[in-house]
Amino acid sequence: MAKAAATRLAIVQKAFDLIYERGYQATSIDEIIATTQVTKGAFFYHFKNKEEMGLAVINEIMYPNMIPLLGDSLKKPGDIRENIYGMMKALLSNHQFFKVEFGCPVVNLIEEMASLNANFHKALTRVIMAWQAELENAIRAAQDQQQLAKEHHAENIASYVISGYGGARYMGKVLGRSSYTSFLQEFKKYLNSL
Repeated sequence: MAKAAATRLAIVQKAFDLIYERGYQATSIDEIIATTQVTKGAFFYHFKNKEEMGLAVINEIMYPNMIPLLGDSLKKPGDIRENIYGMMKALLSNHQFFKVEFGCPVVNLIEEMASLNANFHKALTRVIMAWQAELENAIRAAQDQQQLAKEHHAENIASYVISGYGGARYMGKVLGRSSYTSFLQEFKKYLNSL
């Protein structure tokens, strides 16, 4: 990797870490520069402003790390209910990328920035719609294999799953990891009812 590309990646990764822990608006360019030990000139060589850097965090860290992981867990052989449950359990319990006390970086940015900035809204919508599409495709494939009845609407199930995840992440920020256990128990009952 070229030095310029390595510098850019270091800035985006550190920006992700700080934004995840503090929020986008509470993270300054100066803090990012100080923690990456790059010059202000190097920062502005790669990003014309903080917004461009924030969008890079979504498009270069969040999207490419989250969507393939979710898609792979849904494409495993076996029952779709177990795959969706396994995906959710892994996201809540086993994913080293996320910390309970900080919630989910995507959900956090949706809450903080989607209504304030059209570019953030567009980038975050892309992440959610990609996850929605992965879920819908997996559910429709399961319906074709007669694992699920056709009467179930793939879009509605996918939306419910994503909304449940967001809610569980919010609860975890306040109540800790134990809230995930109760959520997963009820979530499993929901999936088994399909």
